[in-house]
Amino acid sequence: MVTLKTIDAHAGGGPLRLVVDGFPAPRGRTMPDKVDWIRRHGDQLRRVLMREPRGHSDLCGALLTEPAAPGSHAGVIFMNGGGYPALSGHGILAVTTIALERGLLMPGGDGMTVVFDTPAGTVRARAIGDASRVERVMLYTVPSFVAQASLAVKAGSRQLRADVAFCGGFYAIVDCEAAGLSVDTSRAPELRRAGREIAAAVDAAQTWLHPATGGAEDIAGTIFTAPPRSDSADLRSVTVLRDGQAGRSPGGTATAALMAVLDAMGLLADDRPFAHEGILDTRFSGRVASRTRAGELEAIVAEVEGSAWITGEHTFLAAPDDPFAEGVSLE
Repeated sequence: MVTLKTIDAHAGGGPLRLVVDGFPAPRGRTMPDKVDWIRRHGDQLRRVLMREPRGHSDLCGALLTEPAAPGSHAGVIFMNGGGYPALSGHGILAVTTIALERGLLMPGGDGMTVVFDTPAGTVRARAIGDASRVERVMLYTVPSFVAQASLAVKAGSRQLRADVAFCGGFYAIVDCEAAGLSVDTSRAPELRRAGREIAAAVDAAQTWLHPATGGAEDIAGTIFTAPPRSDSADLRSVTVLRDGQAGRSPGGTATAALMAVLDAMGLLADDRPFAHEGILDTRFSGRVASRTRAGELEAIVAEVEGSAWITGEHTFLAAPDDPFAEGVSLE
C-alpha cells in the first residue's frame, strides 16, 4: 500500500499540492540531478498524486528537497500530470505560504524570506504577514527576457505572430483575438487545443537555446493575452502548457514573461505595478526589481506578488490491486 500525505493550496485560483510525506528524498548535487533521480525512482508517485482519480490534469504538485546551493533554504521540484516543469510561479507563492504557516522550513534573517533552488535557477520569496497567516508573497524570478519578437507561425488555418519570452521556460505569447479566441473559461477546450498547436509550431520554427547556459529547451507553453475586464488591470491572459494544462491563476512565470515583452517595447510603467488578470479574474502584480543580462540579451528580474490559501490536508492511498493505482489521464 502506497501512502502519501499532502497539503493543498491555491494561489490566484491556481492549485498546488505540496507533498509532505511518502516521497523518497531525491539524490543529486544539482536540482536537475534531483529531478532525474525522481524521474527514475519516484515517477510512479507523481502519477498517483497528479492524475485522476486523486488529482486532475491541471494540478501542479511540489516537493521540498535539500538545497543545492549555499545560502538557499530548500530546493523545490515541481510536477504535473505530464512531467516536471522547471518552475511554477504560482507554485512558489503557494509553497512559501504553506511552508511558513506550517513551519516546514526555517528561513533565516527576518524569518519571512525563503530562498529556493529550482531546476530553473535560484529564486527568492518574501512573505508579508506572520507565521499564522501569510497575507501575500513576493516572488523574485529568474532573469526574464525576450528571445524573439513577432515570430511568424501557422497554427491550424491561421497565420499568427508570437513573441517568445523566457522566465523559467520559453513561452509563446499570442494575442487571443488573432487566434480567434477569448480568455474566458467557456473557451477552455479551444484554448487548450490552440495552445498545443502554437507551442508545437513555435518549437518547429527553430531551436530555442538559453543564451546564458546554451541549453536547448522546448517551448513550455502558450500565453494568450487579451484586454482586461477590470479597469484597474493592465492585461488579461491564460497560460496553456505544452501538454494542454490550462492555468487558473494569472501565473507567476507568465507575469514575468509578459513584463519582459512589455519592457522591451517600452510599455512597462516605472511608476506603478503591472496588474495582471487571469482567466478567473484573479490578479497578480509585478514590477521590475532589477535589470541584468542573460548572455548577450537584456533581461529583468521581476517581483511578482500574489496571495495563497491552504485548502486542505490529505492522505492518499494506492492499493496494489487498485486498477488506477498509478492514476489515469484522458488528455
